[in-house]
Amino acid sequence: MKLKSNKSKRGKKADTSGVSKATLKLRLLKRLKCTLKYEKLAWAGGATAVAGEDEVGRGSLFGPVVAAAVILDPKYRIRGLRDSKLLDRETREKLAPRIRERAIAWAVAAVDVATIDQINIYWASKRAMEEAVAMLSFRPDHLLIDALRINCDCPQTPIIHGDALSASIAAASIIAKVERDAMISAWDPVFPEYGLASNKGYSTPKHLKMLREKGPTPLHRLSFAPVWTSSAPQEVLEFMLEKEPAEGAVEELPSNQNLANDDDAGI
Repeated sequence: MKLKSNKSKRGKKADTSGVSKATLKLRLLKRLKCTLKYEKLAWAGGATAVAGEDEVGRGSLFGPVVAAAVILDPKYRIRGLRDSKLLDRETREKLAPRIRERAIAWAVAAVDVATIDQINIYWASKRAMEEAVAMLSFRPDHLLIDALRINCDCPQTPIIHGDALSASIAAASIIAKVERDAMISAWDPVFPEYGLASNKGYSTPKHLKMLREKGPTPLHRLSFAPVWTSSAPQEVLEFMLEKEPAEGAVEELPSNQNLANDDDAGI
């Protein structure tokens, strides 16, 4: 006679084979709840101006890294705050002006490509965060930040996956994301082949293909492997070919220049 096993049945473990780390991370973030838990702990400890901070564009191949700092008003709840990566563009663009309008203070700072290539993206991201906090019109007395500490003289609480757990950090994430997306999209007409309006400088197949075929633009991050390993030479813009006049040189005026029209010449 066959005996039945007395082992309890367990739920089947989800098959994650073949799933990228980015997809697994998004699945995790979606399960997390964005609340005021950390803000309430800071308020209970005596803080009155709790700032949340986050950066965006760290993994992009093109353009600046952008950080935002936001001090939410404890008396006003903004519904729908979540990590900007979990929101579609339309929702982010609806929330961003609401955050700016209702927050006690907010600020955005960007660190350019040249600095990123000079000091690396980690330190450039921290610099952007430090500058954003310094630009706040209202000085924070506690800082909630996504997973790290910065050079700031107020108490700090680093929170792993903070943009998915803290409403203040999520608000900063949304502000920074909307701001940076607008910056990168503005360059799309200048470099249309790279699809910047849609990929925002990240490593999409089309973007990588154009890097291989055309090479990087002056706003690509040359310190990033997919950029410096591209086989094509860097694109040169027209203004980069213009030579500055030698020191002490006097520019000749056209023969038909009317020197009497100083006002029209802007002198």
